[in-house]
Amino acid sequence: MSYAKILVSVDLSAGAPGRIRLAAGLTQRFEAILCGAAARTVPAPVLVSDIYDAQRQEERNREAVLAELGRAREVFARNAEGAYDTEWRPAYEGAITHLVGLARAADLVVVGQDGEGGPAPLCVPTGPVLMEAGRPVLVVPPETDTLKASRIVVAWKDTVEARRAVSGALGFIRHADQVFVATAGDGAEHAEEVAAYLARHGAAVTTHRLHDRRGAGEEILDFARRQEADLVVMGAYGHSRLREWAFGGVTRDLIRRSPVCCLMSH
Repeated sequence: MSYAKILVSVDLSAGAPGRIRLAAGLTQRFEAILCGAAARTVPAPVLVSDIYDAQRQEERNREAVLAELGRAREVFARNAEGAYDTEWRPAYEGAITHLVGLARAADLVVVGQDGEGGPAPLCVPTGPVLMEAGRPVLVVPPETDTLKASRIVVAWKDTVEARRAVSGALGFIRHADQVFVATAGDGAEHAEEVAAYLARHGAAVTTHRLHDRRGAGEEILDFARRQEADLVVMGAYGHSRLREWAFGGVTRDLIRRSPVCCLMSH
């Protein structure tokens, strides 16, 4: 597949400018439009004394949100200058609801990596977007502003999520210098068959069976480092998300601490 429209989440975090520049660079490669999205619900008035106090609070809250959205638009405009084409889509609603809604008319959703600290204004958590967008989601580490996708690791596990991720990444895979289909742990069947499929799409591809001594997530990241890969492709939340939240999992590990971009699909 190719990407005609790329949707990027815009917020006021330190990682947002690089994420937008990365997405803008992708639009040049694919001749795609870049849609910047930011949203926040206007907080409801609290501890009001009368209807007039409620109205004043409502106006102040709306003005504060409008100011945040205005700053986000400035961040988007400043860092999307090299994009093939752009559009800006702000909203007074929940940031997750807004981004997931816009994903219906996008080919790829670009979001930031979940940080260890508290979220910056307008930030969208990665997990709900992966679960609800119904599109491939590119998770960008905070200090990354370009993506060549010249060396790609496909973290293969024979699940619906992994199949969708591979399909959603074909736009990158077709033009990569090298693709590594890597398996670790359970569900490693049919890796050779997947590699042959990618080769028919023009990929220079090899298969690799990894040891699972430290957990699949750590093995995949270590393999990606050794291969000097700049993109990992994998399915997201193949197990119950509640189980991953409670006990950890490969998806949770990578959306928090992967040093390279991850293209994921649920």
